[in-house]
Amino acid sequence: MLRVAVPNKGALSEAAMAMLSEAGYVQRRDKRELVMVDEENGVEFFYLRPRDIAVYVGSGTLDVGITGRDLFQDARVDHGAEEIMGLGFGGSTFRLAGPAGRFRLAEDLAGKRIATSYDGLLSRWLEDQGLDDVEVVHLDGAVETAVRLGVADAIADVVETGNTLKAAGMETFGEAIMRSEAIMISRHGERPAGTDRVTRRLQGVLVARQYVMMDYDIRREHLQAASAITPGLESPTISPLADENWVAVRSMVPAKKTNQLMDELYELGARAILVTSIHACRV
Repeated sequence: MLRVAVPNKGALSEAAMAMLSEAGYVQRRDKRELVMVDEENGVEFFYLRPRDIAVYVGSGTLDVGITGRDLFQDARVDHGAEEIMGLGFGGSTFRLAGPAGRFRLAEDLAGKRIATSYDGLLSRWLEDQGLDDVEVVHLDGAVETAVRLGVADAIADVVETGNTLKAAGMETFGEAIMRSEAIMISRHGERPAGTDRVTRRLQGVLVARQYVMMDYDIRREHLQAASAITPGLESPTISPLADENWVAVRSMVPAKKTNQLMDELYELGARAILVTSIHACRV
């Protein structure tokens, strides 16, 4: 049975469980449940702290996990685990921040102290940048107050809106250290049985969220132009109608472009243009 780690709380938890549910897996209903067995799909889910998931997978204790890319990199378990795919949610940016107007570039931190909860990720980045004389101060959360309290000269933290930093009189500076999102990770080497099935299902959910199905009728003489507007993943499905001068077309199109494509097709002469959502798919 495949052993899968899922975030038990925080920003990643609800979105991860929703995605797994869309992929056809049973998920817990009570937040106090730590283990959920999905006998029908041959998967055992373990609900763990997001920060610990990379460690469990990297050590080989669990087979697959969902966590943040920043947390995965911070755990430094590259030798035992690898990223399989991005999951399209939980986006954030890991950045440097300091008192407004004090720093402009990362190089300005030479000889300074940086407070962070991601000392593994930050230390690796500092090494890559050649900033060997920067002191990393580890804090478990609420790093925004570290400068005011005199613990550090700057901070490195996950930034979503930046509102918390502004409220503390801070601002980001320099280039982003990492752009993160929720990812699926697995053990290095030969993947356990069932891993590929989970991957396919989650990929199907991603595609289903990004695309819709568009159906319309078009005169045959405009079919080539219409097909160029809605080419589909491989090619559109073409079906004859009772009126031999017309055909029905079905194609997957990007959800974000739905109304734009409908306008283009209508102007080309398409009629009975219908759009339906996609619940699940395999591509």
